Amino acid sequence: MINKIEKSLSYIEISRENLINNIKQFRSLVGSKTKIAAVVKANAYGHGDIEVVKIANSYVDYFQVDSIEECERIRKFTKKPILIFGYLNEDGIKRAIKLKAIICAFDLIHLLKINHIAKDFKIKTKVHLAIDSYLGREGIMPFQVEIVIKEIKNLNNIILDGVYSHFANIEDTMNFTHAQKQIDTYHECLEYFKENGFKKINTHISATSGIIVYDKGDSLHTIVRLGIGLYGLWPSSHLEFLNKNKINLKPILRWITHIAQVKVLPPNHPIGYGLTYITKKTTKIAIIPQGYADGLIRTLSNNGYVLIKGKKANILGRVAMNMIVVDVSNIKDVRSDDEVVILGVQVKSKISTEELAKEMGSINYEVTTKISSLLPRVIV
Repeated sequence: MINKIEKSLSYIEISRENLINNIKQFRSLVGSKTKIAAVVKANAYGHGDIEVVKIANSYVDYFQVDSIEECERIRKFTKKPILIFGYLNEDGIKRAIKLKAIICAFDLIHLLKINHIAKDFKIKTKVHLAIDSYLGREGIMPFQVEIVIKEIKNLNNIILDGVYSHFANIEDTMNFTHAQKQIDTYHECLEYFKENGFKKINTHISATSGIIVYDKGDSLHTIVRLGIGLYGLWPSSHLEFLNKNKINLKPILRWITHIAQVKVLPPNHPIGYGLTYITKKTTKIAIIPQGYADGLIRTLSNNGYVLIKGKKANILGRVAMNMIVVDVSNIKDVRSDDEVVILGVQVKSKISTEELAKEMGSINYEVTTKISSLLPRVIV
């Protein structure tokens, strides 16, 4: 592991200790009976799905992905049940059945297709059915539940293992009206399933924000889906403000690179494409080998900063595809190969995901998911 870090110019560090801490924080919230599905879609929110699965495997009950390709990647590293939440076409269903994944179905047509393919394989496959309880995305509408139940009873190659839904805005705890409407609708649908013999199916509606606000301690549902909180990040600043003294979340990621060159520019000298920055005085700069192709968003041009020796170094000029320039005039003894932190802690300073998100005009989810999958992920 040390050799891998030494050989890599730029890489993502993943903290084993912090990831385990975050799982344990949410385990204490939901109790021992509720199962935790670790959401590792989108390359584990940009953190590295294989690395996260390797660490989390002993601490969670399920893994959740979006695509069959993601399922195939992590199946090599876990025997835990894998939920595929994204839509699967015929080829994807075949591959999912071979991997013994749990397929999430969106509607009756999807269920019929899954049943037909499972019949060809001469096997029964587990399915979780999505209910659209006022989110307006995937899933059957509540008024369709009774019809779908009748059809499911005739699908002999499907095992209805779960029925689930999604919250739309539960992180907005100032107004719980819509969340409550979703909860009530979802539970009404579940009653139809119970009345028709589906009494022991898995149920789940909560992601991280739902766990914090609603689905804790009472074993309301059999599964919770731990996404952004798994990575030590908060679903919203409002939830963080209300709960940071109750839940100790620790970000698991550090984005590290190293200085490529240090040089001094005279006054009135342009920096970068488009001549968007002109030096006002003699300026010592450092060339940093990361850019928008690596996930460092172009809106940070003349706006963001990095950490060098624990001090801020402002980005000068435009963020290029694989390179930025930073001002190191006020940092002593800066040399080529010195460590640069783009995201995370260095010495006593920190660049948070939320801080970067604010500068980008986005959210913390997008900051990490945009980090290039080509950068090595290293467990420390």
